[in-house]
Amino acid sequence: MKVSILAVLAGLALAAQQAMIWFYAPVAQSGPVQKIFYMHLPCSWWALVSFFVVFVASILYLFGRKDVFDRVAGAAAELGVLFASLALVTGSTWARAEWGHWWLWDPKLTTALIMWYVYAGYLVLRNTPMGRDRKALVCAVLGIVAFLDVPLVFFAAKLWGSAHPDGLARQGSGMEVRMWHTVFAGLVAFGLLWGAMLVARIRQLGQAARLEAMLVWDEE
Repeated sequence: MKVSILAVLAGLALAAQQAMIWFYAPVAQSGPVQKIFYMHLPCSWWALVSFFVVFVASILYLFGRKDVFDRVAGAAAELGVLFASLALVTGSTWARAEWGHWWLWDPKLTTALIMWYVYAGYLVLRNTPMGRDRKALVCAVLGIVAFLDVPLVFFAAKLWGSAHPDGLARQGSGMEVRMWHTVFAGLVAFGLLWGAMLVARIRQLGQAARLEAMLVWDEE
């Protein structure tokens, strides 16, 4: 699918989600500040999806040694760090209003912060001066190992308890049906945005690789 089509769909979906947030979803007991949740959750989910894509693309690169898989992993990692950063910022803002603290060192938050640092380090590695093939190989290995923290983030509340609710639980969440509708609308909207950005970034990396190859050929 063309990036332009995905971008238009994402824009329409995000506009619809904002309308649902402010005019459809009811105000929670904690007040309007709870509406940050509708931005925080999609950012969190699509960050995890991004890192899963890094994991799969890294495995495919190790087996196939095709540059396209390295570019997919790199693009997904960039989006993952971006969405994880947005999740941490929105989560901290919401936590300050809800709990009176910007940050609590509970298992879910701690594992999420570790995940952010690991993938930020992955991006630093991708920009180090190293041979292209060797760097792609090292990044693929790190992309696989780094994913070990992602399930811990997702299941942290179930495994060790957390101020966050269990990510898999719907019953007993206290959320009304209209709230769930708004949550799913946000997941779809951010998913379209994520898809548009991922495809665009993969193409950019492909163009950069072709330009680099042309420059090397000219020098020879």
